[in-house]
Amino acid sequence: MSIYFQPGLERSFGTYPLRGEELASAVRAALATGYRAFDTAQGYGNEADLGLALQDCGVPREQLCITSKVALENFAPERFVDSVRESLDKLKLARLDVLLLHWAPADGDIAPSLALLEQAADLGLATHIGVSNYTAAMMRQAARLMRRPLVTNQVEFHPLLDQGKLLAAAGETGIPLSSYCSVARGEVFKYPLFAEIGAAVGKSAAQVALRWILQKGVAINTMSTKPENIAANFDIMDFTLSSVDMARIDALGATDYRVVTSARVPYAPCWD
Repeated sequence: MSIYFQPGLERSFGTYPLRGEELASAVRAALATGYRAFDTAQGYGNEADLGLALQDCGVPREQLCITSKVALENFAPERFVDSVRESLDKLKLARLDVLLLHWAPADGDIAPSLALLEQAADLGLATHIGVSNYTAAMMRQAARLMRRPLVTNQVEFHPLLDQGKLLAAAGETGIPLSSYCSVARGEVFKYPLFAEIGAAVGKSAAQVALRWILQKGVAINTMSTKPENIAANFDIMDFTLSSVDMARIDALGATDYRVVTSARVPYAPCWD
């Protein structure tokens, strides 16, 4: 089972694009709410800010789960391990709980970067390793290549995008999915179904969308700077969507709305 499905860690607080005091304030609110999993990346430019925010937070280190991701420009053998050590210095950590590859290389050859990821874990720089933005074919190839288990493939996952192929690959490979863009950067709120279901169960539209993700077997990353929204995003464990409501939401996958397109991210792979 992925570390992200340990109790309390299935809901991570994402930190992109926060920096400085805005990040520190959001992290304080997230910790007060109950978040113990925090997600950052070399490419976010905020690892040092997160490290400072968590340094004196009052929560024991062993209760926290910190994830970071290696940027594409650091995939070179001479840069990879050093870049992870730099991330650890910025985060004020001895080791990461989870280290991910942020993207697959543009040429699609995933083997070298996976070997470097495994090397970083062998050196004790990370307890768990995983990937992000991998296609189903990449997941299958990675499962064949790796000695160590991959604890996640972090991908865009929300009700307006059918990720059935990735879910099937997760089942085949044992590499669980975790989400980003969990409410499609607000696009889900254009669909009355979420508010309608929410009214029936005493929850908000956002909480319904997030609960749907969890019930698909996918861990969640969410970000907000508003304490009330941070708390609401965390408060999704005390209700269950019916199979009928799950199916109604599933149907919205036909919308095929994707936030991270090749137009936005030129090095994105050919998505499933």
